[in-house]
Amino acid sequence: MAKIAVELDRALSHRREHGEPGHTTPRILARGNGWTVADVVCTAGPQDRPFEERHDRYVIAVVLAGTFQHRSPLGRGLLTPGSLMLGNPGHSFQCGHEHGEGDRCMSFWYEPQYFEQLAVDAGVRRAPKGFRLSHLPALRQLSPLVAHAGVGATGSLDVSWEELGEILAARAMQLGGERWERPALPSNAEARITGAVRTIDRQPEAELTLDALARDARLSRYHFLRTFAHLTGVTPHQYVRRARLREDQKCGSNRYGNGWTIRRCRRFPGGRCHRSVSGRPTSGARPRRRSGRAAASPCRWR
Repeated sequence: MAKIAVELDRALSHRREHGEPGHTTPRILARGNGWTVADVVCTAGPQDRPFEERHDRYVIAVVLAGTFQHRSPLGRGLLTPGSLMLGNPGHSFQCGHEHGEGDRCMSFWYEPQYFEQLAVDAGVRRAPKGFRLSHLPALRQLSPLVAHAGVGATGSLDVSWEELGEILAARAMQLGGERWERPALPSNAEARITGAVRTIDRQPEAELTLDALARDARLSRYHFLRTFAHLTGVTPHQYVRRARLREDQKCGSNRYGNGWTIRRCRRFPGGRCHRSVSGRPTSGARPRRRSGRAAASPCRWR
């Protein structure tokens, strides 16, 4: 994820040097019959006024770096790395950067007929109605797909964008049955949590304690923990672990979900090995010992 953040920082520096207003730059990576994938870099910040846009297709935007506030008829929320922005054709939306500059997303656009047929094939009975949520938080079930999109963004892996787009759409529709939106919080709460999220993303390997993060946010430990989970959908501890997992994306293989091998096993304090897997907890567990293999053999995402 470091390379992704570096490229975003470069775009932000260029904007500041030339005194330009914030803007969005999409770079088409691949397209096919009914689908398009683009690497989208936004350099907007608090000084730029949000404006209304409109989706002309179904969209899933994987947030790779930065944060932003998203509003649509489906709801509102703070989007952080690892989360998905969802949109239906004809829906208006706004993306704002009230508390920080810039973001980078991998956007998957689907023509209505293509998407609705894909939903039917995936067994989603409510398919014709499209998404019912404005976004999905950074869920562990999405981690392999988010990591793979990040690897593709850096060009370090030959990605089948069509395959990834279909799996991502099916997973997003299947996970969209639960209402993830929460009641709105005061804007200063969003600002404080946004600062904490960006601190974690800048230095995921640092010793980031709950005390230190809460102190920087000027909140008590209790209120910081509840507000962070309220806005991001995960606890600070879970977010740090997933940020570290995204750092490991360069080690990903060509497989999604079950059996996706991490070639390098990252160890955490206490000898625990982080495994973020679909359907399994992200809390640490020692790597399974296998006959004829060292205890530090690579983990697997299942």
